[in-house]
Amino acid sequence: MMNLTDNSLENAEYIIDQIKTKLRMASGAALSAAQFDLALYEDLKDIYDLVKSKPHFSVSEMDAIVMELGRLRKTT
Repeated sequence: MMNLTDNSLENAEYIIDQIKTKLRMASGAALSAAQFDLALYEDLKDIYDLVKSKPHFSVSEMDAIVMELGRLRKTT
């Protein structure tokens, strides 16, 4: 098991992959860890923890998660 407390690109990649898998994101291929600001890693980890803790999500919950992921993306 990975130590996800460490802020690293490798951990961010794992977290993003797990979120995409759990939410069965249709547009998941467009989402990569390199697009996220690692300064906001804790926020990304919080989303991961939420996603892993629930067995399923409503459409509105999924929309909110996707919006939050969008907020965490780099704005370059």
